Amino acid sequence: MRWTRPGYALVLALLVVGPLLRPGYLLLRDAVSTPRSYLSDTALGLTAAPRAVPQDFAVALASHLLDGGVVVKTLLLLGLWLAGWGAARLVALVLPGAGMPGEFVATTLAIWNPYVAERLLQGHWSLLVGYGCLPWVATAMLGLRTGGAGFFGLAFFIALAGLTPTGLLLAAAVALACVPVAGAGRRRWVCAAAAIGAAAVAALPWLVAAVTGAALPSHTPANRLGVEAFAPRAEPGLGTLTSLASLGGIWNGDAVPGSRTTLFAVASAVVLLGVVAVGLPAVARRPAAVPLLVLAAAAVLIPAGLATGPGLRLLGAVVDAAPGVGVLRDGQKWVALAVPGYALAGAGAVLTLRRRLFGAAAPALVCCLALILALPDLVWGVGGRVSPVRYPRGWPAVAAAINARPDAVAVLPAGTMRLFSWSGPAPVLDPLPRWVRADVLSTGDLVISGTTIAGEGAHARAVQELLLSGPDPAALAAAGVGWLVLEADSAGEVGAAAHTLGAA
Repeated sequence: MRWTRPGYALVLALLVVGPLLRPGYLLLRDAVSTPRSYLSDTALGLTAAPRAVPQDFAVALASHLLDGGVVVKTLLLLGLWLAGWGAARLVALVLPGAGMPGEFVATTLAIWNPYVAERLLQGHWSLLVGYGCLPWVATAMLGLRTGGAGFFGLAFFIALAGLTPTGLLLAAAVALACVPVAGAGRRRWVCAAAAIGAAAVAALPWLVAAVTGAALPSHTPANRLGVEAFAPRAEPGLGTLTSLASLGGIWNGDAVPGSRTTLFAVASAVVLLGVVAVGLPAVARRPAAVPLLVLAAAAVLIPAGLATGPGLRLLGAVVDAAPGVGVLRDGQKWVALAVPGYALAGAGAVLTLRRRLFGAAAPALVCCLALILALPDLVWGVGGRVSPVRYPRGWPAVAAAINARPDAVAVLPAGTMRLFSWSGPAPVLDPLPRWVRADVLSTGDLVISGTTIAGEGAHARAVQELLLSGPDPAALAAAGVGWLVLEADSAGEVGAAAHTLGAA
């Protein structure tokens, strides 16, 4: 019976990412996997903002042993599995009276929700790894406070969440939120020091990169534009607050499951919030659960407040003053902090309803089915939109040639996003920078709803402008460019570069 909880979580996780079991690579918006990655300056965060450190560093190391596509897909499956299994473990510690039925509801809620769907569609696989660590971090910290054990688990899951800066901050927030819980275990200051220490060590890769790498520009219009572009978005029939409370509201309207793009979103929100509300009275009486419930409320209310006019101005001023906190711009991703508390409340719904439905099994079944049916298109890669693709044969050949002589690379079409005919209808980040040792000159610009948000690649932008003007190849060489790659299978701007290509 001890394998029932992780087994159920694994089944749900496989139902979500099942298409990725087929051969191929995950290429969807921000998700880029290649057969091999390298420890380039970009992977180390030395030539741009270290937002993908240590994710790129870890994948580069792992791809020396395993195909990079397998590494990414395995980590994504692991993240969802950990989310569900960890939710069950958290319920077993905080709300043992809910038993296996309550644990199943918590597992279902942690895996089958709009946050998972929207972040999958945005390609945030590494963020979902951090998301999966949150209930384990909470369980470890509560174990330290109540029983004295859990130092290794706390450090391990904080480090694993640290694949991304956001994941690390989420894990640290959950850990510190649990410190005030009363208990006869380790003292509060010891627990807080352990959490801060583990987070500080896990943060070293991107902190060092931030200090030693390229300086980030401050007081630029792009900072304010980025704050507005990445603000949470209201879904049909729901305001921004309710969208966030129901674990939706991502800034990108194209990265939303179909069921959340119609008024069915209202039914979806009612079901999820209804399960949470029914269980709230039962779980609120548990002192160990209260900090996680407070954290859940803050995780919804603060991003909703920052999505208002005054909130956007405040956040814009903060990002202008300290560009390094641009990680705060995407407000919806912080709603992940609500999930441990929501999972406990979901388990509490079993305690509330079992008096009326003749035992715990019936309410658990009703809650699990309701949560799944409220988001029916999460199944099988969000309705098939998350599936592997294969690279055309020319890509490995070009990567091998560049890796044999890793000089700086300029790429056409202009921009960082691609729309390949072979990778599906959604745009994707250019895979080339992750496939070669060389420095691929990328501006980092993002175009959202017709608005361009400038990235940090000033030198790359100068080279791009030069290239679009159709210069002589010698001018590109003088600018430090050793290779010019034309990704002809993607639409995009090439300007007058045909003159350069014809002369090369």
